[in-house]
Amino acid sequence: MRCPFCGDEENKVIDTRLTKEGEEIRRRRECEECGRRFTTRERLETVLPRVIKHDARREDYDRDKLQRGIVAACVKRPVSADAIERLLDSIERVIHESGEKEVPSRSIGEEAMRGLIELDSLAAVRFASVFLDFDSSDDYDRFFADLAERRDSDA
Repeated sequence: MRCPFCGDEENKVIDTRLTKEGEEIRRRRECEECGRRFTTRERLETVLPRVIKHDARREDYDRDKLQRGIVAACVKRPVSADAIERLLDSIERVIHESGEKEVPSRSIGEEAMRGLIELDSLAAVRFASVFLDFDSSDDYDRFFADLAERRDSDA
């Protein structure tokens, strides 16, 4: 593992911990060259299906791309980084458990919206406005009506 500060490859592990979900190992490391500390995370590499875009293009699933969209929706909202990580893990679990080799991007986006609705409804609206390409106030009205209907049926 290369030190992010000086680039040296010699470092030692100071502490190793399993995350709460048990799906990731967090290691604190210390560079033997510069003495600075940094954290690495290890995760089981799973093969996720390819994503079918709305224009029928296929591309590899990109966790970072989905994470950027969710983080952007959660800016200045009371949603923790841990909650976002759990949401991403949950979405990946659903995708992986589907057993499909290709998954439509729409189903990934819908799963993200479901999770965001539980975390913060305003973040869900922000995500939906980009994902569903809102272009008028009617789109927002429909979204809020669907959200209210969903909450009534859950209650």
